[in-house]
Amino acid sequence: MARHRTRKGREIDGVLVLDKPRGMSSNDAVQRAKRLFRARKVGHTGSLDPLATGVLPLCFGEATKFSQFLLESDKKYWARIKLGVRTNSGDADGEVIDTSPVVGVTRERIEAVLANFRGEIEQVPSMFSAVKHHGQPLYKLARQGIEVERASRRVIIHANELTRLEGDELELEIHCSKGTYVRTLAEEIGDALGCGGHVVALRRRKAGPYGEAELVTFDAVEEALQKGGFPAIDAMLLPIATAVRDWPTVKLSESTAYYVRQGQPVIVPHAPSRGWVRLMEGCDGEFMGVGEILDDGRVAPRRLMSAHG
Repeated sequence: MARHRTRKGREIDGVLVLDKPRGMSSNDAVQRAKRLFRARKVGHTGSLDPLATGVLPLCFGEATKFSQFLLESDKKYWARIKLGVRTNSGDADGEVIDTSPVVGVTRERIEAVLANFRGEIEQVPSMFSAVKHHGQPLYKLARQGIEVERASRRVIIHANELTRLEGDELELEIHCSKGTYVRTLAEEIGDALGCGGHVVALRRRKAGPYGEAELVTFDAVEEALQKGGFPAIDAMLLPIATAVRDWPTVKLSESTAYYVRQGQPVIVPHAPSRGWVRLMEGCDGEFMGVGEILDDGRVAPRRLMSAHG
């Protein structure tokens, strides 16, 4: 959805559900997308390790206003874990720090261990994570050989299913809350099995409402750009409203929408009684932004599209 052109880049709005290639950081993905689209403003919705591939929603323009809701959403991953080898980063990009024999690791034993890593669990972020310590990402400190104490955090593992076991490698399908580190999970599972382990392959299958069916590769973007120019790649962007498409919808009349745009809570018949909602205006259902239901039942605006969006 292109708007006008500026010296700093094109003003375009929407969400690109990128299939991030292995070996690329999330920030590098943002910069490459920004160059390809010549976009003024692009941001990602939560870091994906360079080792990982898969769903990385990139928010363009006005969509960046709603990126926090994607950051806070659940994620789904496929992971391959190699047992018997520990690395300093918890994945295959790190240095091997210990090896152990993999003995007596059966499907039944793994299933028993996995049961302890479901529901609410405590995790200590890896030193190779993007969590910040006094403004510095932990991974930058780790690369300098510095280790600092990290507070544990509570995360939720909704599902953690063994899908394959062959030799010293196992594969898991994981559905988890925001802030979950699959590398840390792999290390802890390996330790519980008595042999250690690390992630050798990781793919994000879903982030919030976006799944693999909507993925777009950089190769596809480049090919479309060569064949059809900016209109062809702009068409690859999903509408901003899709970022909260799973939320309950509140439809506002033109007059009610006016007050919402002034920042005023309004009464809407048949609105949900609690929680966050997406706001749509008029018969055509134009996306306005998101709101929250107050204790008295009114709908309060929380994040709205700009007038030109």
